[in-house]
Amino acid sequence: MRQQTITVSLSLALVGIAAAQEPSGAGQLALDRLPPAVFEVEPPSARVRGVPGAMSVQPRTCRTLPIGDTRRRIVDIAVQEWGFFGFRMAAPTDGEEEDVRGRGRRSRLPASEASRVAASIAGYWAVTPEGAWIVERQNDRWNGLDGITARWNAPWSAAFVSWVMCEAGLGATTQFHRAIAHHTYIDQAIHARDGRAPQAAFVAYDAGETTIAPGDLLCSSRRPAYRTLAERRRQIGVGARSHCDVVVKVDEAGARIHAIGGNVRGVVSLKQIPAVRESGRPLRPANGNRERPMFAHLKLRAPSIDANALDTSPTIAARSRRDGIPTAPPPRRPVAQLGS
Repeated sequence: MRQQTITVSLSLALVGIAAAQEPSGAGQLALDRLPPAVFEVEPPSARVRGVPGAMSVQPRTCRTLPIGDTRRRIVDIAVQEWGFFGFRMAAPTDGEEEDVRGRGRRSRLPASEASRVAASIAGYWAVTPEGAWIVERQNDRWNGLDGITARWNAPWSAAFVSWVMCEAGLGATTQFHRAIAHHTYIDQAIHARDGRAPQAAFVAYDAGETTIAPGDLLCSSRRPAYRTLAERRRQIGVGARSHCDVVVKVDEAGARIHAIGGNVRGVVSLKQIPAVRESGRPLRPANGNRERPMFAHLKLRAPSIDANALDTSPTIAARSRRDGIPTAPPPRRPVAQLGS
């Protein structure tokens, strides 16, 4: 009975969060990142210096941890960033916000919120090879007519995923190829599936081909609109407009997959993706969006964790304490160290 109460209470809390859709309210809903004594993570803002308009990247190493320790950290880090951005919800079909044809339109965020999260987004960029010049180019926009509300000069969802993996312990590029475009690490996972990247942390499968677990990645594509790995394999190495989200919960009974991604509606957002189960096959995304079909499941080469990992994350525990919502205690986690 107690576990049922916990689950219902958390579900009601998420419904309440979903009711506030506009990014303008994110600052009020946001939860500060947890202290190191509770969850030891270096914030992305530590990788940059200066204020918007005069910001620069500060080179820092990524964590290197045993692969078995990374799955739980991937989930908990993604959930913490979701909380920092105000627990925003997105539709399952929402994709990445783009700067269309370099028009430099304004961000969805009001000035106060854009200012609050600027260093964090810049910190996501900092772990990618091109991050320094992207932040430098953004300084020009911040110094322009739109000021702090200027939209980022490049979509940052792949940078978000790259930072999550960097901080989670996949520090070597042979494990995870940090990049400004999702197709780079999707291709690495395809190479791993083909036996050409033995150290890669993720292996690519068609969505529904194998069991999806928290800590895995689900990827869609818009230009081209791939529907299978075979279609991408024929164009491997070629640029593609793709997007990946971090799976944080698999709800078998409710036929939903919960996943967190960056730059969805201009913030870090959570999607509740409808799923289906065909006879004798694992749960898979329903894939109702023809323009952005979910074609790839990148499976982490690490033991599975609890399917409701979102609910047992330290951020959700902290939010429940703040808002008086009962929830399950988080599981014990290893102490993580910075590596080269």
